[in-house]
Parts: sequence; structure tokens; C-alpha cells
Amino acid sequence: MPPDVAVYRRLTFQEIMSLVPLQDTVVDGKIIKRYMSQRKPWCPEEDVPIASEKTNPERDLMQNSGQPKVAFGGHVYSQAGMAVSRALADIQASQTTSRKVLGIHTIHGYFSEAGLIDRPFIYHVTAISTNTLFPNLFVTVRQPLSPSTNAIGDHYPLADAALPLGPVCFSAIVSFRPPGISQHIAQEPPVQIRFKDILSLRPPSEWDPAPHIDIAKKLDDFPMKNPGSFPVVDMKKVDLTSFNQGKPLCDRRELLLYRLLAPLPADQTDSHILAHAYEADRNGLLMIGNHVGFGYDFARAASLSYSFVIHVNPEDAVMSYGENEWWIQEACFPRIEAGRAIIMSKIWSPKGVHVATEYQDGVIRRNWKPGERQGKL
Repeated sequence: MPPDVAVYRRLTFQEIMSLVPLQDTVVDGKIIKRYMSQRKPWCPEEDVPIASEKTNPERDLMQNSGQPKVAFGGHVYSQAGMAVSRALADIQASQTTSRKVLGIHTIHGYFSEAGLIDRPFIYHVTAISTNTLFPNLFVTVRQPLSPSTNAIGDHYPLADAALPLGPVCFSAIVSFRPPGISQHIAQEPPVQIRFKDILSLRPPSEWDPAPHIDIAKKLDDFPMKNPGSFPVVDMKKVDLTSFNQGKPLCDRRELLLYRLLAPLPADQTDSHILAHAYEADRNGLLMIGNHVGFGYDFARAASLSYSFVIHVNPEDAVMSYGENEWWIQEACFPRIEAGRAIIMSKIWSPKGVHVATEYQDGVIRRNWKPGERQGKL
């Protein structure tokens, strides 16, 4: 089958985020709730060779060298939130006091090691505060030092939880809030109004798929003709080339349209919030590289910290499933210096409500040219 019409098995949120509880442990008198991921995380490098008939010997050599591929960072970020949500529900179930309906309010996460796709993530969740108005929990994530005991590297068996663990690869503090009554509402004009002329050029479904790897050179070598295997949501990228032309970096924008691949139960509000966070992590730092001239001389990009803040009541982040249920990620790039860059994204509902904001900091570098590098990093 030609690569531009290849058929992929794209996992739903429920499938790729599936967790199995492990036995709790007690450290210094504190209960630590543990969970293990069950499915292999998405890896953009696995889609790239299928996106074009062209070959890349350097890449193929790297992929065949025996080194495990690196997981999409949005996987461990969102699944850590899922583990914390599960832990809080378990804690609430054991309490005798009345419980409030709570939803994820913020996730402040830090990436310390690359996640690998051939072994599970093990989540350790500790309660910081469990008061009914503003509970906060801390999660650390580690992976086994060796690959999964399942040779196919997916559908991780419980035996993997007994493997010796490596260092912490991700950690986060997750907070929760109950629904509140708005005494005043203020937001800027919706993205659907500010970009009406561009968005009206075609229906959302007719924009090109979001790139597997949004690096200019990669896009030339592997032109996108299909959505690939990216799970959870269908994503499109709006062409803002003419809008961005000649503008300074801070005034440029990228618009990503997305909708659910499959229905999510409306009462699972944390799952909907985490699906938004999963989507928002895709390609962010790479897009900055294209805007500042790193796209044809790209060296590396890596997330360091990622914050996701929900501005509305949890039920207002729920995504309906359907042809016209397109949400919009509006990305901007306020700052780049010291080998790092910032991407800030606003998440807009189909009705033009600013639901959440992403703020992500990470390393971004192009290849040094001969005689250019000075001093120490």
C-alpha cells in the first residue's frame, strides 16, 4: 500500500493510558500508591519511515543499532496525571467524611530522563494534602533498567513491575479543585474570531495532518500525507505561513485543530483534561526551531518543564465526539535564549472558550558550525 494512504491502528485515550494498580508501599509512615502502564507509548520516529518512500541511512542506522526509541513526552505527562487522579479517588473512597466532586486544576511536571518505549512506566503517588478544597499530590515515575519481559514490548505484564528500576525520569505535582461559581468572566477574543479569515478558507478536516516530526528538513524528506499512528486525537495543522511572514518570533502563531478519535465518557472529566494535555505536548519545541532557522540544521530538542493550567470548571473541558467537535491549540513563542525556548499554548473549545493554558520550557539547539562554539554550556 502506498505510504500516503497507509492504514494505522491508532489507540484511543482509554487504550494508551491504561494503568494497572500495584501493591501500595509505606515509606516513613506515608502510603505510596503505585501503578504501572500497560501499553507502549507513541514514538514519532516510528511513523516517519512510513510517511515517505525516501530513506534516511543515518536514521535507519540509529534505529537498527539496538538503542531503544524515546517515547513521546506527552505520554508520561498525561499518564502521571491519570495515576494521581486514580490515587486521589482511592484515597477519597477510604475517607469517611463527605467528598466533593474534584477535577484536575494544574499539573506542574519536570522531565529528568528520557522515557523509553520498550518498557513500562512505574508511577509512585504520594499525597501532600488531601483537604476537600485543594488536594495536592506528588508523583514520581521510573522505568525498569531492562526491557519488558514481553518480547514485543507492549501489553506489559505484571512481571515487569518486579524488575529493578532506574532513576526518576519524570516528576510532577498535581492539584485539584471542585467546581466554582463565576462572579466575573474575562478572556481575550476567541481564536475563532481573531483568525476567522484563515480558518474559513477550508473545513477543519481538510487542513493537512499535524506532522509526525515538525522539523523543516524532516518535512522535506518525509512529506506528510497521513495522520500516522498518533493516538487519542485527530490533529490538523493550519497553514499560517502568510500570517507569520515578516513577524518577530513573539508575534508568530501556530494553530493546531484536534478532536477525539473515539468517545470518552463525559463523567470522566480528568481523562478529558489529560487528553488536552497529551495533545498540547506534540511538536511544540520543534515548531520554534523552524521559526528561528534551526529547521535545516537541527540538533536536538528536549522538554525540561511543562505546566498545564485549567481555567474553567472540570465539566467545561469535556470534549464531545463528532465530526464538527474541533478544539484549537493556539501556540506562541515568547522567548528563546541560553539554549532554551518557551512555548505557550491556549486551548480553545469549539465555542470559543479559553479552557486551559500550556507553558513549556525546554532545550532547543541547532548543530554548531565550525569555529562558532564559545565557552561552556
